[in-house]
Amino acid sequence: MCRLYGFRANELTKVECTLIHAQNALLLQSRSDMMGREHADGWGLASYADGDLEVEHRDTAAFEGVHFSTAVERIYARTVIAHVRKATVGVASPFNTHPFRCGRWTFAHNGTVSGFDQLKEQMRRETAPRLQGLRRGTTDSEQAFLWILTRMERDGLDPGGGVTDANALTRTVGEAVRVLHDRSEKLGPKEPPRLNFLLTNGRVMVASRWNHTLYRLDRDGVHDCEICGIPHVDHDAKRRYRAVVIASEPITHEAWHEMDNGTIVSVDEDLKVAVSPIH
Repeated sequence: MCRLYGFRANELTKVECTLIHAQNALLLQSRSDMMGREHADGWGLASYADGDLEVEHRDTAAFEGVHFSTAVERIYARTVIAHVRKATVGVASPFNTHPFRCGRWTFAHNGTVSGFDQLKEQMRRETAPRLQGLRRGTTDSEQAFLWILTRMERDGLDPGGGVTDANALTRTVGEAVRVLHDRSEKLGPKEPPRLNFLLTNGRVMVASRWNHTLYRLDRDGVHDCEICGIPHVDHDAKRRYRAVVIASEPITHEAWHEMDNGTIVSVDEDLKVAVSPIH
């Protein structure tokens, strides 16, 4: 079912302690989440620093070897997506490992599109051919990503990555979640569709909670890390440091807020947060 993590800040920040050393770091969640489930079918990282996007994937467990830790230690960015995978659709493979990338956009999914075998052909037909041609794996998640990018383009949002309108992006992603839910439910699945999506272009970020847990943390001001005792940002005293963290489950002892099911949170270019119901 996977575990995901999203981070947005107004200054370059290290995320090493959060992802590796914290009480419930993503590295630990890959071995056992709060329900005792292992997420050992791959990991991926996407980071945006001063306009540059770097993405790294492996189809092995994050807790195996030093590759995940080494990759995280290098990250110094304003926007980060991280993901550890528990495969439901598609085997363990680099091509099936999140986050998926298209241009400036990166996307991670926690959950499953129920009835995907019956729905995938319609989703393929509804996806722009030039986007569908980018598909490399076999997951429901990658297909959902390309399908959502097509719907963004339909709604006048640039799939190349220039979007800064968080409200418009929220509407498009929220509608996509609702459509996938309704189509899945018509098939009478044994399990409900679980559609926790995390999408960013490094400038705006949206995350949906749909039948899986999702938490948010707001950081205001520079504070010493509760793990290592030092701040993780080379702070400019002329600005107020702010950051927003989104995760499948709380990672630190900070004041995490659980999102209501059926909602979507957006973080705009100025770090303004908005939470909306998915109608």
